[in-house]
Amino acid sequence: MRLFAMLIAVVVWFAAPKVEAAGFRFIDIPADAHGPALTGAVWSPCTEPPQEIRLRQATIVATRNCPVAGKGLPLIVMSHGSGGWFGAHRDTAAALADAGFVVAAIDHPGDNASDRSRIDTLSILSDRPTDIRRLTDFMLDGWPEAATLDHRRIGFFGFSRGAYTGLVIAGGRLDILGIAPLCSEGFIDGMCAEIDKGHIPARRPAADPRFAAAVLADPEFGRTFTLEGLEDVKIPIQLWASERGGDGVLPEDGEAIDENLPAKPDYRVVPNSGHFAFIVPCSAEAAKALPEVCVDAGDFNRTAFHKEFNAAVVAFFRRHLTERVVR
Repeated sequence: MRLFAMLIAVVVWFAAPKVEAAGFRFIDIPADAHGPALTGAVWSPCTEPPQEIRLRQATIVATRNCPVAGKGLPLIVMSHGSGGWFGAHRDTAAALADAGFVVAAIDHPGDNASDRSRIDTLSILSDRPTDIRRLTDFMLDGWPEAATLDHRRIGFFGFSRGAYTGLVIAGGRLDILGIAPLCSEGFIDGMCAEIDKGHIPARRPAADPRFAAAVLADPEFGRTFTLEGLEDVKIPIQLWASERGGDGVLPEDGEAIDENLPAKPDYRVVPNSGHFAFIVPCSAEAAKALPEVCVDAGDFNRTAFHKEFNAAVVAFFRRHLTERVVR
């Protein structure tokens, strides 16, 4: 999304409300045959007192390198929107960590706030699911606290293009040519130019059967996922949609996924909201500098909404990852 890609890079330079109080540590995943190095962070259950931590140019309240409290913990893997970053949903990550989940998020190479070189390329649509697969591999096998995780209890959280990523991870298949009708909207000019030239990537993203549940918020390309494209999505899904949409995402994106999933999702449309309502609430300084991303229309209260949103996300993952037997 071009507006998000241009503006979210600036958002990270402003502090957000200090609401997090979980364990926190940075992660670095080396480059391998499947992709470049990945950087990100992990939020985890923690019993030690929190302190202020600088997260790029934001300040959060968490406990740096806190020993993970618990064993057999469920893992949630997060995917940010186009042009976003691993901290874009840090309040949700902290809420999940406080509820007993380990949460991992990375910057998608070439499609993040610091590096936007591949935002508008078709190859990013294949590489994003690969990034998530590599992050999951690292958390289960290479992360120093991997022994605290239950490999059977893995969930996914994604926003916008991150929600697209989650649909693919869950078994969804996007026909690249199916996004051509969106070209007239002007948000994916580079992708559309590749389609016009016949430069369609030969490699298609694959599902990851390790994921047992997913939360998807305002998915990009939702209108292009057909009944056939979603027929293999079997895991429970909590699907969120903004009432007004924005930045290339329309209410029809959520509606199409709700209609075409083989099993009815937990579908929730947020009244009076725009696309960026799912991003962490902004500080007053950020809201003044970037009203397009930070200021919500009408009387919509993003801070109040996030209390409800985070609670609902936690309850969904508890129901599907901790309160039932996951095989």
